[in-house]
Amino acid sequence: MPHFVLIHSPVVGPRTWRPVAEHLASLGHDVTVPSLLSVGDADPPFWPRVVSAVTGALAGAAGPATPAGAGGVTAAGTAVGVGTAADPDQPLVLVAHSNAGNFVPVIRRALAQPVLCSVFADATVPGRQGTIATADEEFQGFLRGLAEPDGRLPPWTGWWPDEDLTPLFPDARTQELVVAELPRLPMAYYAEQVPVPAGWDDHPCAYLHFSAGYDGEAQQAAARGWPVRNLPGEHLHQLIDPTGVATALADFAARSSTAR
Repeated sequence: MPHFVLIHSPVVGPRTWRPVAEHLASLGHDVTVPSLLSVGDADPPFWPRVVSAVTGALAGAAGPATPAGAGGVTAAGTAVGVGTAADPDQPLVLVAHSNAGNFVPVIRRALAQPVLCSVFADATVPGRQGTIATADEEFQGFLRGLAEPDGRLPPWTGWWPDEDLTPLFPDARTQELVVAELPRLPMAYYAEQVPVPAGWDDHPCAYLHFSAGYDGEAQQAAARGWPVRNLPGEHLHQLIDPTGVATALADFAARSSTAR
């Protein structure tokens, strides 16, 4: 069975993947949820710290482990749980949400383990090679208006009106827990160009589409011949319907395994 690696956007935290991780683990899958909460704590470039967080988590940086094959959940640097380090021969399923899609190519190139497939869950889709901007000029302008005197942005939930945020969460308690771990990223994070190594997409890729805001990304994925599955909802749909999201991820993995 493959080992699922659930990668959250650096603007939120690993709790956004916790319900899906727990459901996959209940089905017997090994799951790692790397923490990217410290990515913005030092000067740029930021993307190497994303890569290090993922490879470190897979190397067992979370500490204690459950027996291999027991459906362990590794959450390096978080309180989500602990589990087994990835077997070096065990195929990985990379799952990136939102802005984390930018980092799939550099993560893919840094991994020693085989990658069965990469799934972009309501995420940005990198090109085939070159670089990808963390944010376009228009969005950077919006963020500059929010930046505080120390050069950092408020937590992500401070960017939007409360009425836009409430539908993203299944209940007030979940919202409280997610908000409690949100980082304050430096404005410089959004000025970064992330490398896109040629040939990174030499394995099956797929798109899991949640919200209307990512219609264009889903269309790009379809144009590249990737399978696209639509689970209509909000951008944090993995919190609303973790069972449906986990099932879709497992289906993508099964299809990729059959195609090999």
